[in-house]
Amino acid sequence: MTNVSHRYQRDSRVADPDALDHALALDELPPAPLTRVEAEQARRLISRNDSPDLPFEQAVNPYRGCEHGCIYCYARPTHAYLGYSPGLDFETRLVAKTNAVEALRAELSRPGYVPKTITLSSATDAYQPIERQWQLSRGILALMLETGHPVSVITKNALVERDLDLLVPLAQRRLVQVYLSLPTLDADMARTLEPRASAPWRRLRTLRVLADAGVPAGVSLAPVIPFINDDQIEQVLHAAAQAGASQAFYTVLRLPHEVKDVFEQWLHTHFPDRAQRVLHRIEDLREGRRNDSRFGVRMRGTGIWADLIAQRFALAVRQAGLNLRDLGDLDTSAFVAPARAVKPSAAGAASAQLDLFSVPDLAVSGPAVSSSHRQPHAAGAATPT
Repeated sequence: MTNVSHRYQRDSRVADPDALDHALALDELPPAPLTRVEAEQARRLISRNDSPDLPFEQAVNPYRGCEHGCIYCYARPTHAYLGYSPGLDFETRLVAKTNAVEALRAELSRPGYVPKTITLSSATDAYQPIERQWQLSRGILALMLETGHPVSVITKNALVERDLDLLVPLAQRRLVQVYLSLPTLDADMARTLEPRASAPWRRLRTLRVLADAGVPAGVSLAPVIPFINDDQIEQVLHAAAQAGASQAFYTVLRLPHEVKDVFEQWLHTHFPDRAQRVLHRIEDLREGRRNDSRFGVRMRGTGIWADLIAQRFALAVRQAGLNLRDLGDLDTSAFVAPARAVKPSAAGAASAQLDLFSVPDLAVSGPAVSSSHRQPHAAGAATPT
């Protein structure tokens, strides 16, 4: 993985291949990249949309960027707004909204606020590895429980099991659904597609843990990538159903802005024998383009191949005994607006925000300003290049 140029960048840099070859020969490659986490004070946390493609109108994202490093992530271009690359920067230069719980509490307490299911998250993974330290997603779930607010969680990390003490009472009040994103059962493919997400078998076990605890669990088969994982639709849904999933949904690969360059680089590196075939099929799904951002078609594509994927998915869902995703199952009538929180000092925001709730074991061990650590994949062979 490299740092691709982004659309707001005036200058771009290209590595000298001769210099890289020389460095490889002398074993003088640069040190493993650090993951840096910057603190941010968010003015608001709820993002709203009126897209007909999405089953939710509200979402919260406690982080910017995502350490999972999924090569296909449609959220990568959002890093360009910060002046960072949607490539390696998206995975290593992260932002933690340290006042996330406080900001969300303020929004929920506004007069006239109408409760609608909040999705956690839409442009990051709320349970990426840094959540172990910052615990912002845990704080948000605690606020959902306190206020009786419905929430839908989407993640590809088994860390969500940590918060069963919050998820179970939320489920008992019909206030939560949890979806595990699972585009493949192939461990080798997962290591290249999603290098720092939980392994497929581990996500299946998380589905079982959630289901056994009474937490409604579903599977997100996203994205479907032609000639990469589209042959696994039936197997993934069957395995998820066996693990206890009750609902499912899917999306087709999207390549907005810089994601196109990141994905194509990965594709030519890992699947050079089929790269052009994959890209041509994507064009078939997108009316001759690599991406189509139009409402109504951007998530599923158009044409005969899009119809075939939809039919296969619908049939596999029925055969597996699953239901299609339905956020209408959650209760919006139990919401009680919270009292406004006292704004903590900037230095203590990361810990003070979580002291607002009487939730067991909700201590925060993360720093209040910034942190850095070695990428766990940096020296490993599984990292996309």
